[in-house]
Parts: sequence; C-alpha cells; structure tokens
Amino acid sequence: MAAGGEQQQTHRPGLYKQKNKQHKHGKHRTKGEIERENKGRVAVVALTKKQRREMSKMDRRHKANQLRRNKKDLVLTEKRRLGSRDGPPHLVAVIALHAGVDAGAVTRILRGEGTGGVLHEDQGVRGAQDSFGLVLPRFKQRFTFYRPDTADLHSLLDVSKVADSLVFVLEPTEGWDSYGDYCLSSLFAQGLPSHALVCQGIADLPVKKRAESRRSLSRLAENRFPDARLFPVDTEQDAALLLRHLGAQKQRRLAFRSRRSHMLVQRASYTPGGGAGGVGGPPTGLGTLHVSGYVRGCPLLVNRLVHIAGHGDFQLSQIDAPPDPLPILTAAQRPAKPARGGDVEMMDRGGSDVPGAGGEVRVLMKADPSQRESLQAEAEVDPMDGEQTWPTESELREAEEARKSRKVRVPKGTSDYQATWIVDDDEEDDEEEDVDSCDEDEDGDMMDDEDDAENESQDGESGCDSGKESDEEEEEEEMSTTGRAGAEQKYDEATDAAEEEDGLKRYREARSHEMFPDEVDTPLDTPVRTRFQRYRGLKSFRSSPWDPMENLPQDYSRIFQFQSFERTRRRVLAEAAAEEEGAMVGWYVTLHVEDVPPSVMESFEAGKPLVLVSLLPHEQKMSVMHLLVRRHPAHTEPVGSKEELVIQCGFRRFRASALFSQHTAGDKHKMERFLRADAPTVVSVYAPITFPTAGVLLFKQRDNGMHDLVASGSLLSCEPRRVVLKRIVLSGHPFKINRRSAVVRYMFFNRDDILWFKPVELRTKWGRRGHIKEALGTHGHMKCVFDNQLPSQDTVLMNLYKRVYPRWTYDPYVPPAAFWVKREVEDVHDVDMD
Repeated sequence: MAAGGEQQQTHRPGLYKQKNKQHKHGKHRTKGEIERENKGRVAVVALTKKQRREMSKMDRRHKANQLRRNKKDLVLTEKRRLGSRDGPPHLVAVIALHAGVDAGAVTRILRGEGTGGVLHEDQGVRGAQDSFGLVLPRFKQRFTFYRPDTADLHSLLDVSKVADSLVFVLEPTEGWDSYGDYCLSSLFAQGLPSHALVCQGIADLPVKKRAESRRSLSRLAENRFPDARLFPVDTEQDAALLLRHLGAQKQRRLAFRSRRSHMLVQRASYTPGGGAGGVGGPPTGLGTLHVSGYVRGCPLLVNRLVHIAGHGDFQLSQIDAPPDPLPILTAAQRPAKPARGGDVEMMDRGGSDVPGAGGEVRVLMKADPSQRESLQAEAEVDPMDGEQTWPTESELREAEEARKSRKVRVPKGTSDYQATWIVDDDEEDDEEEDVDSCDEDEDGDMMDDEDDAENESQDGESGCDSGKESDEEEEEEEMSTTGRAGAEQKYDEATDAAEEEDGLKRYREARSHEMFPDEVDTPLDTPVRTRFQRYRGLKSFRSSPWDPMENLPQDYSRIFQFQSFERTRRRVLAEAAAEEEGAMVGWYVTLHVEDVPPSVMESFEAGKPLVLVSLLPHEQKMSVMHLLVRRHPAHTEPVGSKEELVIQCGFRRFRASALFSQHTAGDKHKMERFLRADAPTVVSVYAPITFPTAGVLLFKQRDNGMHDLVASGSLLSCEPRRVVLKRIVLSGHPFKINRRSAVVRYMFFNRDDILWFKPVELRTKWGRRGHIKEALGTHGHMKCVFDNQLPSQDTVLMNLYKRVYPRWTYDPYVPPAAFWVKREVEDVHDVDMD
C-alpha cells in the first residue's frame, strides 16, 4: 500500500482512446454470441426503425395465434349466422342435370310434413316457377329454395352467383347428359359454391341392385365432384337428412360476391313516372322499382350504385325495413321479451314479426344527393381540348420572321398587307399532297382492319365451286334413289349454308396462320410503304422502346384510368371490408331503385330472377379491361380476334369485340389472330371497371341463338397503357447466294419500297440475321448481308409491328340464350323407306 494509507489511483481511458482493429479470425459470430457479448446493452441511437418494431420470437408466435384465432372466430360466426335468426335464410338452388329427371319432385318431397319444417309457400321468390320458404324450428334454421329454369342459361348462372348451396339432381344410371355437362362447365368456371348431389329412383330398384347402383353413380360423379356426398331423396326422412347436411356443411367463399352486397329479389313492384326519391320525376317511360329481399355479402349503402344483372346500373333513393316474412318462431312460440344483444334492433325493425301482425315499415336511410355516386360511365370529351386556341409570343415572332423572309410573286402595285394573303402555288401543291397522304392513311387502316382477308378470296371461290359441284351430285342422287334422297333432305334441314361457308373460311385462315404465322403477301398494285405505312420495325421486341401514350385513338378520351390500379384496388376493398354502416347482412329490406325501365318488372313477372348487387366505387366507369382466359376443351372451332363475344365478368354480362394477345411479362405484347388452345390468352375489351377477383366466361352466339362456351378464366387488370402490337411478316426468297451476301427477291416489287424499309433488320427461318445493303434494279431485287451463309432453301423474313386497340362495341344488352340441344343425326340405313 502507498504511504499514509492513500488508495492507489487506477487509470481509466477516456472517450477518445485509440481502439485497434480486431483480428479477423475467420469465424462468423451468431446472433446469440453477439447478444451475450453486448449483454443486452444497445444504444438507442443505433437502433433503426425496423429494429424498434421487431418483436421477440414468442411475441410473433402469440400474434400469429391471435390472428388465426380471430379469423377462425369470424368464419364460425359467419357460418352460424347463415340461416339463423340474425342472418339471411339459407338460399338453395335445385338444378336438374339430366333431361330425364324432375327437380320438382325433389322440392315436393322437401315440402312434406315429415321433414319437420314449417312451410311458407307465399314467402318464396314471386314469379319463379318453384320457390318456397322453409323454417326448421328444431335446428333453428330457415331455408329458401329456388328452382331455376335450366333451359335459360343466363338465369341459371345468375342464381348460382348468389346461392349459398346448389343441389344437383342426377339420373340414377347416366348421372348427367350433354347439356348438364355444359352447365357444369359454366358453373365451375364462374365459381361453384357449396353443393350436394341428389338422385331419385334408387328405391324403386331391387334390393340387391341398390348398393351397386349407388356405387356406380358415385364413381361417375367423382370426375366432377371428388369430395361430394350422394344423397338419395325418395322419402321425407331422406329429405330431412339432406336439410341437415345443407345447414351444417362447410360454406365455400367466393370472393367476387363476398366483397359486394347482393340480394335475390323476392318481391317487386313498379311505380311508373316517379318515386319517393325523385325530384320532378324521372324521364318519360321510366319509373321507380321497389324490390325486397335479404341483404347478403356485406352491408348495403344507399349512396352506392346498384347493378341489376342483365339490365344495367341504377341509383337508390331510399331503403326501408318491412317485417321479416320468414321468421323462425311463430307468433304462438315467440317469447314476450325480445332477445338480447344485437337481436333487439332486428326485433324493433320487425325482423321476427309475422306479416300482418302489426309490423310497421320503417325508413332506414335516404340517399344524400351530395354524396350519391353518379351514373356517369364515360369521360366528357372536349374536341377542342388538344387544339391551339391562341398562339404564344414565340410562335407569333417566328411567324413574322417567316413572313418577312418569304418571297411571293405578286402583281405590281400590291401592298405588304395584301401580299400576306396571297398563297404561292408551291404551298397549294404541298397542301394537296398532305390531304392525299391523310386519305392514304385512312385507306391503309381500312385495308388493315380486314386482317388481310383478301389473300383468301381465291380459296373462297374454289370452295364455292366445290359446293356447286356437290349440289349437282346430290341432285343426281335424288333422281336415282327416293329413300336416300328423303334422308339427305332431312339431314340438311338443320344445316345453314352461309354458316358452313363462313366456318370453312375461318378454318382455312386458322390453318394458314398456324403453318405460316403472321405472314402476308406483298401487294402488287399498291406500294408497300403506303399499304403498311403505320407499321414500324423493332430491333428487339423485348427491349426496344414503345411509347404507350403515342397516337392514342379517339376512344381513349372517353375512358377512365388509374395512376396505380393495384393501389386503388387495395384501398377500395379495404374500405369496403371495414364498412359498418348501411343495411346489415341478414336484414330484410326494400330498395327504391330510380329510373328503371318497365322491362325489368316484365322480366320478373315472366319468372326470371332478379339479382341485384351493390357496386364498389368506380365500377360504373368505362375503361380497358384485360381478362386472362383459356379456351374450353370442348370448343374446337377457331375464334378470331375482334369477333363479337358474349362476356360474363363477375355479375356483369355484355357483348363486345375481344382483342387477343399473349400473356407475357414484358412491356409489349404480341397480338394473337386466333384464340390459342395450348396457352392462356389475354382478352382486351372496352368495359366497365371491375375490381379483381372475378370469374370470366366467354360465349359465342350462333345464328340460331345458342351460346357456345368458348373460354373461361379470371379478371386480370385494368390498364389502358398495355401495349398490344400486331405483327406482319414480309417474306422473300434468295435468288443468288455468295457466301454471306445474297440477292433477295419477291419481298418488294419496286426500288422505293426497298429504300423505305432499308433500316429494318432481316431474319431467316433458319436463324440467320442480316440487313439490306442496297437495291438492285427497279423491280424489287435487293442485296442483303447476313451473319452467316444462307442455305438455298431458306426464306428471308422482315417483321413489322403496329399498335392495335380493341373496338368500342360494348353493348350491355345480351339476348337470351336459346336452349342448347345436342343434335343427333339419324343413320341413312335406319330411315323408314315407306
């Protein structure tokens, strides 16, 4: 120790002590080692925002469990509310998949007293061919059964969009026929809700054959329904088991309907010439439609637009709350005290009152004119928007200098002011040339829109000649054999000659396009630079730039577009999911729909269903919609681009001319002339905006009114800036080959066309690349240089591209589909000769 008992002082380094760099030992420190060295001491300033938000492993696990538990509770609550006193009745659609079965027999058994339910015949969907309400007090559930007309495909699809469960009635031996398979294909592509399989007639078979019949029918149904259970419905006890299964089965969630409020109209009335919410009344010929039904999906807002499937978009003026026509408890069984919790509001609104028992109609909400969404579907077009209305100072200065420097021949004695109004002969010639060039552009577009159909005229003539020869042969056969002639006349009764000729032409075009993709013949009577003046060459289809805002058509001034469609979609769907105002799910309400034509009420009275859906913001506006589809395997006929198709996207159904293009990840997409069968295709149309996800069905209408399912898929996006390029390929043949250079002919037929397309790169079918070096002579021969020597059998190609747009042919009216029947032709030998 130090003298005097003083304590020894130790040196403590300061803040600025030198810290040498540690030796790199080559080992990686784990997170645990770093935490042990730091002992939990981390400077607050050194923490980033991401580190501050980080939670421990146990905290993250607890949070994930909590989110999982909340989602599970939400699903269970939604399932328990369906069909209960607080939710809408369980909507069940009974569909017959075979012409030999009777779906009405199933509904008659469900009406029986042995099921233990209380029947409400007058509380079904009025106007329907078979609809009724059923309340099961034992299970505290209620059902609404609806049997759509399977002959009307549109009605079948509309009811399936809003139904909670589908009951398919099968034939005991065959299951379903060809039309039933067609309906199933459409339903699966649209989105299939929960379903059950039902068969009748097994009880009539002998006891020993019943089990084998059920096993064979189950094996047949496994192709379409791998997990479905088969229910025989021959007695009322079987019907009770079916009802219990429908009320307890797992519900399949369809996103396109769960994100929008919708209802199946049960009652409707029409007031022509005005309504409660109209100021001064709607226009002549329109009126107010009062529709009643149960709210499903999500809460219904009065200021939102509503879409009636097959009829259009409309505005709401008022929402009322009449008494619930399908209560679970009867008047004798209803307790004196109202239920607890959220049921009090429904009791006060008459939700459990029997109609006519003193329940009053209450007004829930009225539309606010300042907040109600507009029906405007197209943007206002100002034809003078892009025109110059007043010159700038710099333009005036340039014009003055040009006027002073211009020399014009004038008569003697002409003043400077008079000379400014004299037009030189050279300027008149220039203006005439400009007008001629514009006319040539329009002519080129008209020729190009025909998709080079003139190249097939000779084939069409030969086809007509062959048709005449075949007619002559048939006349000779009619003279020789009377019986055979009668059979052939019967065979040709359902044959349309014009449709057969049109189909032959499409088959030839599709086969030519498959063998020689995008190749066109060089015109002989028109310069190529004039015929294809809107086309340009690209160094690389993937990386070469193409301005998406260049030379847009006039129709683009009528549409709406988003700065970011995906961001808008997330925001709109999030707001719709968090909405807690309006008419809640399960309420029985009456909607006052304004400015409705009387045809809507006539359709309802004729027995067709009315499906009403509330639109999300912006879903009434027109834009360019892109649909991703695949061709249906059963449809083998070629479908050309820009043909008119019947398109069903979500709840909407309309007619439009579709533009096909490839589904790629680049910024440019090649147009397809025909719908491909081996790859997905993007369909671009002018249509109202719809937020994904939504199922898509494409139908093609025949001349006899039948609708063939062409393709199915889903909604891709809404992007007017998507660049779709149409490609044409000009072909030439090597005439003289000298190592890497070659003389090519038959691609052009004059010298000016060669000089015009000289900068465009060439390619060959054997993979060579080159360019035009010079023109030889005046008849279209040109000297080309390639990266390697050409084989003599090679073909020289030039790719040209032009941006194309869909045609504005949107039509919300779709005629009803005729009954689809598989035509069966009798054998000639089976015809009765007598």
